[in-house]
Amino acid sequence: MKTSIASRTPGAGRTAASRGDGPAVARKPPGIRRQLPTSPWLFAAPGLVIVAAFSLYPFLSTLGNAFTDKRTLLPGEYVGLANFRELLHDDMFWIGLRNSTLYVLVVVPALVLLPLLLAMLVQKHIPGITFFRSAFYTPVVASIVVVGLIWVWMLDERGLVNAVLEAVGAGKVGFLGDQWLLLFSAMAVTVWKGLGYYMIIYLAALANVPRELHEAAAVDGAGPVRRFFSVTVPAVRSTMVLVGALSSVAAFKVFSEVYLMAGPTGGPAGEDTTLVMLVQRTGTGLTGRVGYASAISVVIFVVTVALMLLVLRADRKEDA
Repeated sequence: MKTSIASRTPGAGRTAASRGDGPAVARKPPGIRRQLPTSPWLFAAPGLVIVAAFSLYPFLSTLGNAFTDKRTLLPGEYVGLANFRELLHDDMFWIGLRNSTLYVLVVVPALVLLPLLLAMLVQKHIPGITFFRSAFYTPVVASIVVVGLIWVWMLDERGLVNAVLEAVGAGKVGFLGDQWLLLFSAMAVTVWKGLGYYMIIYLAALANVPRELHEAAAVDGAGPVRRFFSVTVPAVRSTMVLVGALSSVAAFKVFSEVYLMAGPTGGPAGEDTTLVMLVQRTGTGLTGRVGYASAISVVIFVVTVALMLLVLRADRKEDA
């Protein structure tokens, strides 16, 4: 018997529906199952649990404690706005508010402008520029404790800076003994440590600025300064707003730099205390006033939100 060619041809035994002789029946590919509606939530659950446990719950707990007289070992009772009324008559609170506000007024403009200038310098493709980029970014990854201790050693009365001043014939300067010198020294450390971080942000923004704009401005006779204000600044203005918002919030909540340089007491007579230092000093220890410290924390939260809204509002007015 001879086997027909059709019987040896692959696919000869297909059904009429698969050959097009009848309606095709859609088949589900093997190994693929229908996605459950809860599947995305299962993937997001670990992150949501972490956010709820370490961000949302502490925030709500602090907000609730602000209206109580809770202490470290005592649950406390509801006292309404008593903690906030006490803040109005607390001299240390006003000192902390003054120092934190001054920190924002000095540090934020420096961190908005200086990293931009630094980014414009290091964006050039010249031999060895990678080394300088790494060197400028090194303070960012360094521990703030190590950085603070190094600067304390340098600014001490017997430190490196005073040794250099004596060598050139100038007298010693009490950087860590004077109220204002200590505060401005801490500001300098904050600016120095944040330069590299915001420089990276500006480098990403400058990479998107068309070179043709600079070339056209140069053809029209614009110098470097004019090109900076007429081309570079408008092109990276949204990035400057972002840097301003981030740096203002960080500056108002400053703690480590001032704490390491001024000590737990907040400098001479506590005159260099910031609001976050006041929260730490008031709310910790066996007799810590958790409720009062929570009220200060609520004020810090309100002020930081207000700062961000002011920055965004100023940006919108500029756009209009």
